[in-house]
Amino acid sequence: MIEEVVVYTIFNLILNTIGGIIRWIYGSIWRTIFNKPKFEFKEYLYGSKKSKSHWDRQHMMNNGLIAIVFLIVLGWIFI
Repeated sequence: MIEEVVVYTIFNLILNTIGGIIRWIYGSIWRTIFNKPKFEFKEYLYGSKKSKSHWDRQHMMNNGLIAIVFLIVLGWIFI
């Protein structure tokens, strides 16, 4: 039971980080092109500073989905 929770937490943190990095790179390029203010990396991982909820689950879910799609495409390219 404890091992499953640890594996899930580590897996979730890895996916959140990979997805956050991809969103941050894409957002930084997009916002530079259109001359808009950029977000900090922490905001891509944990949500907006202006949000009342400190730990937004929506950002983690988006990051996880983006990371899964990225890993599938990466695997498809290299296989």
